[in-house]
Amino acid sequence: MLLIHCPYCDETLPELEFAYAGEAHIARPADPSALTDEEWRDFLFIRTNARGKHFERWRHVHGCGRFFNACRDTVSDRFLKTYKAGEERPAETELEGVE
Repeated sequence: MLLIHCPYCDETLPELEFAYAGEAHIARPADPSALTDEEWRDFLFIRTNARGKHFERWRHVHGCGRFFNACRDTVSDRFLKTYKAGEERPAETELEGVE
């Protein structure tokens, strides 16, 4: 079972309390109507699917209901850091030695 820390409630709870909401820090197009079909497809469906550190969005569905970001190691399935939506992506130095 995954344990996830909500940065808003300041609680660490089981994964069942949360919902995955996709990759974090995706730049949304300013004018989607200006995109070609291929560009729109890539924006909607193509993601990095990284091995190792991966930045994701999560929602605390059965708690505060807020979205937040997380850095998760996809190899070990451990959460390295969670942080509030709108905050900058943590620097690599903040994630070193965390596990």
